[in-house]
Amino acid sequence: MKSGVLEFYPVRSVDFAAFLILSIVICNAASLRCPSLAGAIAAALLLALGGCASAPTGGAGGSGSGSAPIPANVEPPPANVNLSGFPLPYRQGYADGCASAGGTERKDGARFGSDGNYRTGWQDGLALCRKR
Repeated sequence: MKSGVLEFYPVRSVDFAAFLILSIVICNAASLRCPSLAGAIAAALLLALGGCASAPTGGAGGSGSGSAPIPANVEPPPANVNLSGFPLPYRQGYADGCASAGGTERKDGARFGSDGNYRTGWQDGLALCRKR
């Protein structure tokens, strides 16, 4: 979820089986009264719900939701991918493109037209963050 407050991690059937076994072990080890499989399933669901985490509210790239593009001399916030080794204009374009994936376009039109690194970063950021 891009704009939601909570993001739930996908639960595979293997994870659920592990939670179920763990909850049975916990019930028996702690001398809790888990009279049936229903109690073990309830304990497993409580453990599974513990797998939620708060998601950043600034979009997928962590670059904020403001509509103003990042100035040319400012380091952008950390991206959701490793951009070390990329030039500063690319990283700034990536941050603006990723922020644009949320709906409101954030782009420095002059730099987009004249700076190939900014343009490529913006296009990559938009494409990758739209997939998430």
